Amino acid sequence: MRLLPLRILAGTLMMMLCWTARAQAAVKPGDVITQENANKVAELLSPGNYKLVRDGMQLRIVPTDKLEWPPPFKTATEKYSPQVQLMPDGSLRGYVAGQPFPLVDPNDPQMATKVMWNYSFRPLYSDDIDMRFPEVATFGPRAMGWPLSYYTVGHFAFYNNIGRIEVPPIPTDPDALKSGLRYRFGFFPFLEPTALRGLGMTRERYIDATREDNVWVYSPGTRKLRRESAGLLADSTGALGGFGGGGGGGFGGGMGGLSGATAYPNTLDPDSYFGFSAKVEDYTYRFLGEREMLASVHAEHSPAPQCPFDGGKTICPEDWELRHLYVVEANVKRGLGSTIPKRILYIDSEGWFVTASDQYDRQGKLWKTIATFNTYRDRPVPDARIAIYPYKRMFQIGLVDEDLTTGYSSVVYMPGKTARDRECWYIDMGTVDNTFLAPQALESAGH
Repeated sequence: MRLLPLRILAGTLMMMLCWTARAQAAVKPGDVITQENANKVAELLSPGNYKLVRDGMQLRIVPTDKLEWPPPFKTATEKYSPQVQLMPDGSLRGYVAGQPFPLVDPNDPQMATKVMWNYSFRPLYSDDIDMRFPEVATFGPRAMGWPLSYYTVGHFAFYNNIGRIEVPPIPTDPDALKSGLRYRFGFFPFLEPTALRGLGMTRERYIDATREDNVWVYSPGTRKLRRESAGLLADSTGALGGFGGGGGGGFGGGMGGLSGATAYPNTLDPDSYFGFSAKVEDYTYRFLGEREMLASVHAEHSPAPQCPFDGGKTICPEDWELRHLYVVEANVKRGLGSTIPKRILYIDSEGWFVTASDQYDRQGKLWKTIATFNTYRDRPVPDARIAIYPYKRMFQIGLVDEDLTTGYSSVVYMPGKTARDRECWYIDMGTVDNTFLAPQALESAGH
Protein backbone atom coordinates (compact mmCIF):
# COMPACT_ATOMS: atom_id res chain seq x y z
CA MET A 1 0.00 0.00 0.00
CA ARG A 2 1.43 3.42 -0.93
CA LEU A 3 2.53 5.47 2.09
CA LEU A 4 0.87 8.87 2.51
CA PRO A 5 2.73 12.06 3.47
CA LEU A 6 2.50 12.57 7.24
CA ARG A 7 0.59 15.86 6.92
CA ILE A 8 -2.07 14.35 4.63
CA LEU A 9 -2.35 11.23 6.76
CA ALA A 10 -2.82 13.28 9.93
CA GLY A 11 -5.51 15.39 8.28
CA THR A 12 -7.34 12.34 6.99
CA LEU A 13 -7.26 10.67 10.40
CA MET A 14 -8.49 13.86 12.08
CA MET A 15 -11.49 14.11 9.72
CA MET A 16 -12.35 10.45 10.30
CA LEU A 17 -12.11 10.88 14.08
CA CYS A 18 -14.34 13.96 14.00
CA TRP A 19 -16.94 12.17 11.87
CA THR A 20 -16.84 9.13 14.16
CA ALA A 21 -17.28 11.33 17.24
CA ARG A 22 -20.32 13.06 15.70
CA ALA A 23 -21.83 9.71 14.69
CA GLN A 24 -21.34 8.25 18.16
CA ALA A 25 -22.84 11.34 19.75
CA ALA A 26 -25.97 11.06 17.61
CA VAL A 27 -26.87 7.56 18.74
CA LYS A 28 -25.82 5.20 21.52
CA PRO A 29 -26.47 1.54 22.35
CA GLY A 30 -29.91 1.12 23.81
CA ASP A 31 -31.52 3.78 21.61
CA VAL A 32 -34.60 2.83 19.61
CA ILE A 33 -35.00 4.86 16.43
CA THR A 34 -38.59 5.44 15.31
CA GLN A 35 -40.45 7.85 13.05
CA GLU A 36 -40.51 10.36 15.89
CA ASN A 37 -36.74 10.60 16.37
CA ALA A 38 -35.63 9.57 12.86
CA ASN A 39 -33.73 12.85 12.47
CA LYS A 40 -31.04 11.44 14.80
CA VAL A 41 -29.92 9.03 12.07
CA ALA A 42 -30.34 11.26 9.01
CA GLU A 43 -26.56 11.33 8.43
CA LEU A 44 -26.01 7.71 9.50
CA LEU A 45 -28.10 6.03 6.80
CA SER A 46 -28.28 6.22 3.04
CA PRO A 47 -30.96 8.67 1.85
CA GLY A 48 -33.14 5.75 0.76
CA ASN A 49 -32.74 3.80 4.01
CA TYR A 50 -33.49 6.99 5.95
CA LYS A 51 -36.81 7.21 4.09
CA LEU A 52 -37.63 3.67 5.29
CA VAL A 53 -37.15 4.81 8.89
CA ARG A 54 -39.28 7.90 8.37
CA ASP A 55 -41.98 5.59 7.03
CA GLY A 56 -41.95 3.35 10.10
CA MET A 57 -38.97 0.95 10.10
CA GLN A 58 -37.53 0.87 13.62
CA LEU A 59 -33.86 0.40 14.54
CA ARG A 60 -32.49 -0.90 17.83
CA ILE A 61 -28.99 0.49 18.35
CA VAL A 62 -26.48 -2.02 19.74
CA PRO A 63 -22.72 -1.82 20.38
CA THR A 64 -20.46 -2.28 17.38
CA ASP A 65 -18.92 -5.74 17.27
CA LYS A 66 -16.13 -7.15 15.15
CA LEU A 67 -16.39 -9.51 12.18
CA GLU A 68 -13.65 -12.07 11.54
CA TRP A 69 -13.10 -13.80 8.20
CA PRO A 70 -13.46 -17.58 8.04
CA PRO A 71 -9.92 -18.99 8.64
CA PRO A 72 -9.69 -20.73 5.21
CA PHE A 73 -10.59 -17.44 3.49
CA LYS A 74 -7.98 -15.54 5.50
CA THR A 75 -5.30 -18.12 4.68
CA ALA A 76 -6.13 -18.03 0.95
CA THR A 77 -5.98 -14.22 0.97
CA GLU A 78 -2.55 -14.21 2.58
CA LYS A 79 -1.28 -16.80 0.09
CA TYR A 80 -2.63 -15.49 -3.20
CA SER A 81 -3.38 -11.74 -2.92
CA PRO A 82 0.22 -10.53 -3.51
CA GLN A 83 0.04 -11.77 -7.11
CA VAL A 84 -3.29 -10.10 -8.05
CA GLN A 85 -3.25 -7.14 -10.42
CA LEU A 86 -6.04 -4.80 -11.51
CA MET A 87 -5.77 -4.21 -15.26
CA PRO A 88 -6.52 -0.86 -16.97
CA ASP A 89 -9.87 -2.19 -18.23
CA GLY A 90 -10.91 -3.07 -14.65
CA SER A 91 -10.41 -6.83 -14.99
CA LEU A 92 -8.28 -9.00 -12.68
CA ARG A 93 -5.04 -10.78 -13.48
CA GLY A 94 -3.48 -13.43 -11.27
CA TYR A 95 -6.51 -14.08 -9.06
CA VAL A 96 -6.66 -17.58 -7.53
CA ALA A 97 -8.64 -17.45 -4.26
CA GLY A 98 -9.43 -15.32 -1.21
CA GLN A 99 -9.80 -11.54 -1.29
CA PRO A 100 -7.89 -9.92 -4.17
CA PHE A 101 -6.98 -6.60 -2.47
CA PRO A 102 -6.80 -6.89 1.34
CA LEU A 103 -4.90 -3.57 1.56
CA VAL A 104 -6.73 -0.62 0.02
CA ASP A 105 -5.65 3.01 -0.17
CA PRO A 106 -8.35 5.73 -0.41
CA ASN A 107 -5.93 7.81 -2.50
CA ASP A 108 -5.48 5.04 -5.06
CA PRO A 109 -7.26 6.12 -8.28
CA GLN A 110 -8.39 2.49 -8.63
CA MET A 111 -9.75 2.34 -5.08
CA ALA A 112 -13.41 2.08 -6.08
CA THR A 113 -12.87 -0.77 -8.53
CA LYS A 114 -10.72 -2.65 -6.01
CA VAL A 115 -13.47 -2.30 -3.40
CA MET A 116 -15.94 -3.80 -5.86
CA TRP A 117 -13.69 -6.77 -6.61
CA ASN A 118 -13.25 -7.31 -2.88
CA TYR A 119 -17.02 -7.32 -2.59
CA SER A 120 -17.36 -9.70 -5.53
CA PHE A 121 -14.96 -12.16 -3.85
CA ARG A 122 -16.28 -11.54 -0.33
CA PRO A 123 -15.88 -13.92 2.63
CA LEU A 124 -19.59 -14.84 2.76
CA TYR A 125 -18.75 -17.96 0.75
CA SER A 126 -15.99 -19.13 -1.58
CA ASP A 127 -17.06 -22.52 -2.96
CA ASP A 128 -20.84 -22.92 -2.93
CA ILE A 129 -24.11 -21.90 -1.32
CA ASP A 130 -27.41 -23.70 -1.15
CA MET A 131 -29.84 -21.31 0.52
CA ARG A 132 -33.08 -23.25 0.72
CA PHE A 133 -36.67 -22.03 0.72
CA PRO A 134 -36.28 -18.24 0.59
CA GLU A 135 -39.59 -16.40 0.64
CA VAL A 136 -40.35 -13.08 -1.07
CA ALA A 137 -43.32 -10.91 -0.10
CA THR A 138 -44.39 -7.74 -1.93
CA PHE A 139 -46.41 -5.07 -0.16
CA GLY A 140 -48.37 -2.10 -1.46
CA PRO A 141 -47.92 1.54 -0.35
CA ARG A 142 -50.77 1.31 2.19
CA ALA A 143 -49.92 -2.17 3.42
CA MET A 144 -51.69 -3.51 6.49
CA GLY A 145 -49.53 -6.58 6.98
CA TRP A 146 -50.88 -8.62 4.07
CA PRO A 147 -48.67 -8.93 0.96
CA LEU A 148 -49.95 -8.47 -2.57
CA SER A 149 -47.89 -11.46 -3.66
CA TYR A 150 -45.84 -14.15 -1.95
CA TYR A 151 -43.21 -16.33 -3.58
CA THR A 152 -41.55 -19.43 -2.15
CA VAL A 153 -38.55 -20.87 -3.99
CA GLY A 154 -36.72 -24.15 -3.47
CA HIS A 155 -33.12 -23.04 -3.96
CA PHE A 156 -31.06 -19.87 -4.16
CA ALA A 157 -27.70 -21.42 -5.03
CA PHE A 158 -24.20 -20.63 -6.29
CA TYR A 159 -21.32 -22.83 -7.41
CA ASN A 160 -17.90 -21.24 -7.98
CA ASN A 161 -15.44 -22.68 -10.47
CA ILE A 162 -12.63 -20.41 -9.28
CA GLY A 163 -11.57 -19.16 -5.86
CA ARG A 164 -12.36 -22.47 -4.17
CA ILE A 165 -10.74 -23.02 -0.77
CA GLU A 166 -12.72 -25.62 1.21
CA VAL A 167 -14.45 -28.22 -0.98
CA PRO A 168 -12.48 -30.15 -3.65
CA PRO A 169 -11.60 -29.46 -6.39
CA ILE A 170 -9.38 -26.69 -4.99
CA PRO A 171 -8.61 -23.93 -5.97
CA THR A 172 -10.15 -24.30 -9.46
CA ASP A 173 -12.78 -26.67 -10.79
CA PRO A 174 -11.63 -28.20 -14.14
CA ASP A 175 -14.97 -27.04 -15.56
CA ALA A 176 -13.54 -23.51 -15.58
CA LEU A 177 -11.23 -24.44 -18.45
CA LYS A 178 -13.94 -26.35 -20.29
CA SER A 179 -16.81 -23.89 -19.95
CA GLY A 180 -14.97 -20.64 -19.26
CA LEU A 181 -17.38 -19.95 -16.40
CA ARG A 182 -16.51 -18.25 -13.15
CA TYR A 183 -19.71 -19.40 -11.46
CA ARG A 184 -23.24 -20.69 -11.90
CA PHE A 185 -26.25 -19.35 -10.03
CA GLY A 186 -29.75 -20.78 -9.75
CA PHE A 187 -33.07 -19.47 -8.39
CA PHE A 188 -35.53 -22.37 -8.75
CA PRO A 189 -38.03 -23.96 -8.67
CA PHE A 190 -40.89 -21.68 -7.62
CA LEU A 191 -43.09 -23.61 -5.20
CA GLU A 192 -45.80 -21.00 -4.75
CA PRO A 193 -47.96 -19.38 -5.94
CA THR A 194 -49.41 -22.41 -7.70
CA ALA A 195 -49.62 -20.60 -11.04
CA LEU A 196 -45.81 -20.20 -11.07
CA ARG A 197 -44.92 -23.60 -9.63
CA GLY A 198 -41.88 -25.03 -11.44
CA LEU A 199 -40.61 -21.70 -12.76
CA GLY A 200 -36.88 -21.11 -12.49
CA MET A 201 -33.83 -19.18 -13.62
CA THR A 202 -30.10 -19.84 -13.92
CA ARG A 203 -27.32 -17.34 -14.54
CA GLU A 204 -23.83 -18.18 -15.75
CA ARG A 205 -20.95 -15.72 -15.41
CA TYR A 206 -17.81 -16.00 -17.54
CA ILE A 207 -14.24 -15.43 -16.41
CA ASP A 208 -13.64 -13.50 -19.65
CA ALA A 209 -14.71 -9.91 -19.01
CA THR A 210 -15.80 -9.46 -22.64
CA ARG A 211 -18.44 -12.20 -22.49
CA GLU A 212 -21.91 -11.36 -21.18
CA ASP A 213 -23.76 -13.57 -18.70
CA ASN A 214 -25.88 -16.46 -19.92
CA VAL A 215 -29.43 -16.36 -18.54
CA TRP A 216 -31.88 -19.25 -18.83
CA VAL A 217 -35.52 -19.28 -17.75
CA TYR A 218 -37.78 -22.31 -17.60
CA SER A 219 -41.54 -21.75 -17.83
CA PRO A 220 -43.81 -24.61 -16.71
CA GLY A 221 -46.65 -23.12 -18.74
CA THR A 222 -44.86 -23.62 -22.05
CA ARG A 223 -42.57 -26.42 -20.77
CA LYS A 224 -39.75 -24.65 -22.55
CA LEU A 225 -36.26 -23.59 -21.53
CA ARG A 226 -35.54 -20.17 -23.00
CA ARG A 227 -32.45 -18.02 -23.12
CA GLU A 228 -32.98 -14.40 -22.04
CA SER A 229 -30.95 -11.21 -22.41
CA ALA A 230 -28.71 -10.47 -19.43
CA GLY A 231 -29.84 -6.85 -19.70
CA LEU A 232 -33.22 -7.85 -18.29
CA LEU A 233 -31.61 -8.76 -14.98
CA ALA A 234 -31.56 -5.10 -13.95
CA ASP A 235 -35.35 -5.19 -14.20
CA SER A 236 -37.55 -6.79 -11.57
CA THR A 237 -38.23 -10.51 -11.75
CA GLY A 238 -41.66 -9.91 -13.23
CA ALA A 239 -40.06 -8.65 -16.43
CA LEU A 240 -38.32 -11.92 -17.23
CA GLY A 241 -40.11 -14.11 -19.70
CA GLY A 242 -42.39 -16.54 -17.88
CA PHE A 243 -42.29 -14.74 -14.53
CA GLY A 244 -45.90 -13.79 -14.05
CA GLY A 245 -46.61 -13.53 -17.75
CA GLY A 246 -43.76 -11.32 -18.92
CA GLY A 247 -44.03 -7.60 -19.34
CA GLY A 248 -40.86 -5.59 -19.00
CA GLY A 249 -39.51 -2.12 -18.93
CA GLY A 250 -38.94 -0.78 -15.44
CA PHE A 251 -42.10 -0.18 -13.49
CA GLY A 252 -44.26 -2.05 -15.98
CA GLY A 253 -42.33 -5.22 -15.44
CA GLY A 254 -41.77 -4.82 -11.74
CA MET A 255 -45.24 -3.85 -10.68
CA GLY A 256 -47.04 -5.02 -13.76
CA GLY A 257 -49.88 -6.47 -11.73
CA LEU A 258 -51.15 -2.92 -11.51
CA SER A 259 -51.02 -2.37 -15.27
CA GLY A 260 -51.82 -5.79 -16.59
CA ALA A 261 -48.33 -7.03 -17.37
CA THR A 262 -48.17 -9.57 -14.55
CA ALA A 263 -50.42 -10.76 -11.78
CA TYR A 264 -47.54 -11.08 -9.32
CA PRO A 265 -46.04 -7.69 -8.43
CA ASN A 266 -42.41 -7.56 -7.37
CA THR A 267 -39.77 -4.80 -7.12
CA LEU A 268 -36.55 -6.83 -6.72
CA ASP A 269 -34.29 -7.30 -9.75
CA PRO A 270 -31.75 -10.16 -10.04
CA ASP A 271 -28.89 -7.66 -10.38
CA SER A 272 -29.71 -6.55 -6.82
CA TYR A 273 -29.59 -9.95 -5.11
CA PHE A 274 -27.38 -9.62 -1.99
CA GLY A 275 -27.41 -5.85 -2.64
CA PHE A 276 -25.47 -6.07 -5.94
CA SER A 277 -25.06 -9.07 -8.25
CA ALA A 278 -24.41 -7.37 -11.57
CA LYS A 279 -21.23 -7.96 -13.53
CA VAL A 280 -18.40 -5.87 -12.07
CA GLU A 281 -16.90 -5.15 -15.51
CA ASP A 282 -20.17 -3.63 -16.78
CA TYR A 283 -19.81 -0.54 -14.55
CA THR A 284 -17.47 2.35 -13.91
CA TYR A 285 -16.92 3.24 -10.27
CA ARG A 286 -16.25 6.35 -8.23
CA PHE A 287 -15.06 6.20 -4.63
CA LEU A 288 -17.19 8.56 -2.54
CA GLY A 289 -15.37 8.03 0.74
CA GLU A 290 -15.38 6.18 4.05
CA ARG A 291 -18.08 6.79 6.62
CA GLU A 292 -19.25 5.58 10.01
CA MET A 293 -22.88 4.61 9.35
CA LEU A 294 -25.55 2.33 10.73
CA ALA A 295 -26.06 -1.17 9.37
CA SER A 296 -27.71 -4.39 10.46
CA VAL A 297 -24.72 -6.72 10.86
CA HIS A 298 -25.46 -8.76 14.01
CA ALA A 299 -29.20 -9.25 13.50
CA GLU A 300 -30.93 -11.05 16.36
CA HIS A 301 -33.78 -12.75 14.55
CA SER A 302 -33.95 -15.61 12.07
CA PRO A 303 -36.45 -15.84 10.42
CA ALA A 304 -36.51 -12.06 10.04
CA PRO A 305 -39.52 -10.29 11.59
CA GLN A 306 -42.16 -8.57 9.49
CA CYS A 307 -42.17 -4.93 10.59
CA PRO A 308 -45.42 -4.12 12.44
CA PHE A 309 -44.96 -0.35 12.19
CA ASP A 310 -45.10 0.06 8.38
CA GLY A 311 -47.53 -2.68 7.41
CA GLY A 312 -44.82 -5.28 6.83
CA LYS A 313 -42.96 -3.35 4.14
CA THR A 314 -39.60 -3.76 5.88
CA ILE A 315 -37.89 -5.87 8.56
CA CYS A 316 -38.04 -4.56 12.13
CA PRO A 317 -37.39 -4.11 14.94
CA GLU A 318 -33.85 -5.36 14.46
CA ASP A 319 -30.35 -4.61 15.74
CA TRP A 320 -28.29 -1.95 13.96
CA GLU A 321 -24.79 -0.76 14.83
CA LEU A 322 -22.26 1.81 13.68
CA ARG A 323 -20.02 0.34 10.98
CA HIS A 324 -17.07 1.59 8.96
CA LEU A 325 -18.35 1.58 5.37
CA TYR A 326 -16.91 2.25 1.93
CA VAL A 327 -19.26 4.26 -0.29
CA VAL A 328 -19.01 3.61 -4.03
CA GLU A 329 -20.97 5.04 -6.95
CA ALA A 330 -21.58 2.51 -9.74
CA ASN A 331 -22.58 3.72 -13.22
CA VAL A 332 -23.44 1.44 -16.13
CA LYS A 333 -20.96 1.76 -18.97
CA ARG A 334 -22.06 3.53 -22.10
CA GLY A 335 -23.70 1.36 -24.68
CA LEU A 336 -24.83 -1.33 -22.27
CA GLY A 337 -28.03 0.28 -21.08
CA SER A 338 -29.83 -0.62 -17.88
CA THR A 339 -33.11 0.01 -16.13
CA ILE A 340 -31.00 1.16 -13.18
CA PRO A 341 -28.19 3.32 -14.60
CA LYS A 342 -26.69 4.40 -11.26
CA ARG A 343 -26.35 2.79 -7.83
CA ILE A 344 -24.66 4.06 -4.70
CA LEU A 345 -23.40 1.11 -2.68
CA TYR A 346 -22.49 1.04 1.01
CA ILE A 347 -20.03 -1.80 1.70
CA ASP A 348 -18.93 -3.04 5.11
CA SER A 349 -15.15 -2.76 5.48
CA GLU A 350 -14.83 -5.99 7.49
CA GLY A 351 -17.53 -8.27 6.08
CA TRP A 352 -17.36 -6.82 2.54
CA PHE A 353 -21.12 -7.15 1.99
CA VAL A 354 -23.48 -4.45 0.77
CA THR A 355 -25.36 -2.99 3.73
CA ALA A 356 -27.42 -0.56 1.65
CA SER A 357 -27.90 0.44 -1.98
CA ASP A 358 -29.65 3.51 -3.35
CA GLN A 359 -30.66 3.31 -6.99
CA TYR A 360 -31.25 6.24 -9.34
CA ASP A 361 -33.31 6.59 -12.51
CA ARG A 362 -32.20 7.98 -15.88
CA GLN A 363 -33.02 11.53 -14.70
CA GLY A 364 -30.70 11.14 -11.72
CA LYS A 365 -33.50 11.00 -9.14
CA LEU A 366 -33.50 8.59 -6.21
CA TRP A 367 -35.79 5.74 -7.25
CA LYS A 368 -35.27 2.63 -5.13
CA THR A 369 -33.45 1.63 -1.97
CA ILE A 370 -32.14 -1.66 -0.60
CA ALA A 371 -31.46 -2.48 3.04
CA THR A 372 -29.79 -5.78 3.90
CA PHE A 373 -30.01 -7.60 7.22
CA ASN A 374 -27.02 -9.71 8.16
CA THR A 375 -25.81 -11.71 11.11
CA TYR A 376 -22.63 -13.38 12.29
CA ARG A 377 -22.69 -16.71 14.09
CA ASP A 378 -21.58 -20.34 13.80
CA ARG A 379 -25.01 -21.52 12.59
CA PRO A 380 -27.83 -19.86 10.65
CA VAL A 381 -30.47 -20.55 13.34
CA PRO A 382 -29.99 -21.36 17.04
CA ASP A 383 -31.44 -24.88 16.78
CA ALA A 384 -29.44 -25.99 13.70
CA ARG A 385 -28.29 -29.61 13.65
CA ILE A 386 -26.49 -29.86 10.28
CA ALA A 387 -25.41 -26.36 9.24
CA ILE A 388 -23.05 -25.91 12.18
CA TYR A 389 -19.60 -24.47 11.46
CA PRO A 390 -16.31 -24.64 13.41
CA TYR A 391 -16.12 -20.83 13.28
CA LYS A 392 -18.53 -17.93 12.91
CA ARG A 393 -19.77 -17.10 9.43
CA MET A 394 -21.71 -14.25 7.87
CA PHE A 395 -25.33 -14.84 6.88
CA GLN A 396 -27.82 -12.56 5.15
CA ILE A 397 -31.15 -13.19 6.86
CA GLY A 398 -33.21 -10.63 4.95
CA LEU A 399 -33.34 -7.90 2.32
CA VAL A 400 -35.75 -5.04 1.66
CA ASP A 401 -36.13 -3.52 -1.82
CA GLU A 402 -38.50 -0.54 -1.91
CA ASP A 403 -39.60 1.60 -4.83
CA LEU A 404 -39.59 5.04 -3.19
CA THR A 405 -41.62 6.62 -5.99
CA THR A 406 -44.58 4.26 -5.63
CA GLY A 407 -44.25 2.90 -2.10
CA TYR A 408 -44.22 -0.75 -3.21
CA SER A 409 -41.75 -2.96 -1.38
CA SER A 410 -40.43 -6.51 -1.78
CA VAL A 411 -39.02 -8.26 1.28
CA VAL A 412 -36.81 -11.34 1.04
CA TYR A 413 -36.77 -13.66 4.05
CA MET A 414 -33.84 -16.09 4.30
CA PRO A 415 -35.34 -18.32 5.60
CA GLY A 416 -39.04 -17.57 5.61
CA LYS A 417 -41.36 -18.43 8.47
CA THR A 418 -42.91 -21.34 6.56
CA ALA A 419 -39.60 -22.76 5.26
CA ARG A 420 -39.46 -26.55 5.27
CA ASP A 421 -35.78 -26.36 6.18
CA ARG A 422 -35.18 -23.78 8.89
CA GLU A 423 -31.41 -24.17 8.77
CA CYS A 424 -31.57 -23.12 5.11
CA TRP A 425 -27.99 -21.77 4.77
CA TYR A 426 -25.51 -24.41 3.60
CA ILE A 427 -22.22 -22.63 2.86
CA ASP A 428 -19.11 -24.32 1.41
CA MET A 429 -20.49 -27.77 2.23
CA GLY A 430 -20.56 -29.24 -1.28
CA THR A 431 -24.36 -29.40 -1.35
CA VAL A 432 -24.52 -28.20 -4.98
CA ASP A 433 -22.31 -28.64 -8.05
CA ASN A 434 -22.20 -27.57 -11.69
CA THR A 435 -24.68 -30.27 -12.69
CA PHE A 436 -27.20 -29.10 -10.10
CA LEU A 437 -27.12 -25.60 -11.61
CA ALA A 438 -26.97 -26.49 -15.30
CA PRO A 439 -29.82 -25.02 -17.41
CA GLN A 440 -31.21 -28.52 -18.05
CA ALA A 441 -31.69 -28.91 -14.29
CA LEU A 442 -34.41 -26.26 -14.48
CA GLU A 443 -36.54 -28.56 -16.62
CA SER A 444 -36.31 -31.56 -14.33
CA ALA A 445 -36.93 -29.43 -11.23
CA GLY A 446 -39.89 -27.73 -12.88
CA HIS A 447 -41.75 -30.93 -13.79
